[in-house]
Amino acid sequence: MNSNEEIKLLKARVGELEQRVEHLRVSRRVLMNLLEKVEREKVALVRNLEKENVRLQRDNKRFAKWIFIKNREIVELQDKMESSAKKA
Repeated sequence: MNSNEEIKLLKARVGELEQRVEHLRVSRRVLMNLLEKVEREKVALVRNLEKENVRLQRDNKRFAKWIFIKNREIVELQDKMESSAKKA
């Protein structure tokens, strides 16, 4: 193999390697964009879950308070029934 052929082969190999490097750069950019998108979606999901958690806790407190009030009303009615039964 003479030096001209060797140079041509090496230049072709360099061209192939440069093309592969460019493909790797594009792939890296695509992967980084996907990663950023996933991170943004994750942040949005966590934010929504935190809001939902606050809403559920608020509703739970409201429901517990309502149950407590209704239970107190039941106890008061039972006391009235017992006291009226004793009078009769």
